[in-house]
Amino acid sequence: MISQGKYVRFPEGKTKAVTLSYDDGVEQDKRLIEILKKYQMKATFNISCGCMAEEGCVYKKGEIFRRMSLHQCKETYTRDICEVATHGFTHPYLTELETVMVMDQIVCDRIGLEETFGAIISGHAYPYGSNNDKVAEVLKLAGIDYARTVYSSETFGMPEDWLMWKPTCHHDNPKLTELTDKFLQKEVKQEVQLFYLWGHTHELEENNNWSVIEEFCKKMSGREDIWYATNKEIYEYMESYRHLRYSANGKMIYNPTCSDVWVEIDGEVHKVGVGEKNTLNFRK
Repeated sequence: MISQGKYVRFPEGKTKAVTLSYDDGVEQDKRLIEILKKYQMKATFNISCGCMAEEGCVYKKGEIFRRMSLHQCKETYTRDICEVATHGFTHPYLTELETVMVMDQIVCDRIGLEETFGAIISGHAYPYGSNNDKVAEVLKLAGIDYARTVYSSETFGMPEDWLMWKPTCHHDNPKLTELTDKFLQKEVKQEVQLFYLWGHTHELEENNNWSVIEEFCKKMSGREDIWYATNKEIYEYMESYRHLRYSANGKMIYNPTCSDVWVEIDGEVHKVGVGEKNTLNFRK
């Protein structure tokens, strides 16, 4: 039966994925994007529409925290290696707000970002990491599918709750090199593995440690077993996998989604194309 030895695989049958998530829409994101482009990696950038700088804003010399204007954001996050997600319209502690105010923060941010980038925005990162079950429920009602916390798991599993998505670690985590090496060396036989790195790029300037992110991307890049994706791409792919349909005897798989999906069954990797029905032969 298909219930034995069935595992999701990422695109092209890959067993691992890497994603990054960076907050606040600051000028230093431009440098990170150039690094991502160099190493062909991807990231999600979480932005508060109500906190954008005024057009033509000039910061004092030496000021580290430099938010971009709407025009700058629109120019910066246009590459296909970038996803834009919400971060609360005015970046508040969402747990301190009344329910209607939480809804307003998310919906206003979604509307502003969607009008700016011409895309449906369904991701989020909790400002200050402030979250609880009530806030997560409001996010869900506001059309948010996945939301990142600030609590490092220091592991590589897929999220059990997409609205409480724990990253692997922050880029300043003292275990970053150890975790990176462990991830790269890990042999995957069953469940897929995900390395999720997060942070703020203004921290990299403030601490003068851009080498940390450069070294991380250099180590992770160019691996045949790794899928480099945004948060949204990972969520949507896993949703497509979840919607696969199986015959009762497990010998047929139908893919009703708009994304090709890979699945490993009984040690063999199979691609189930969009709208395809695959008939499989299993070892006895």
